[in-house]
Amino acid sequence: MNIAIIIATLVVAGFTSYAFTKAGIDKLRTSDEKLIERGWGWVKSAPKGTAKFIGLAELLGGLGVILAPVAVTVFKFNWALPLGIAAAAGLATIMVLANLVHIVRKEFKYTYKSGLMLLAVTVLATVLLAIYPTV
Repeated sequence: MNIAIIIATLVVAGFTSYAFTKAGIDKLRTSDEKLIERGWGWVKSAPKGTAKFIGLAELLGGLGVILAPVAVTVFKFNWALPLGIAAAAGLATIMVLANLVHIVRKEFKYTYKSGLMLLAVTVLATVLLAIYPTV
């Protein structure tokens, strides 16, 4: 297996993990009122607890996309790979839905960020499947 591809995968996984973990913790710690003050208008129209649920999903997904490749690469825990792929797929789903919400609300300044994160998790899931094919 090419060591450069593994290192690049871990770098992308690290970046993705950091971004989603940070975003998830921020949503979990910040009240809905403060999120609305920041300009997150979607929080007003979303059901109560939606921002916290998204924050928890981002936190768990962010941890999953880094812990799974490390567990497989370093510790040879092959059972962790499907969890990493599922975490990346879950984060991709969150980003697709985030893009849709921002487009519907005409908040185009946020679509490039969620689009870049969607690209990162999609590449990560694809590379994980290519490097470590599941049986």
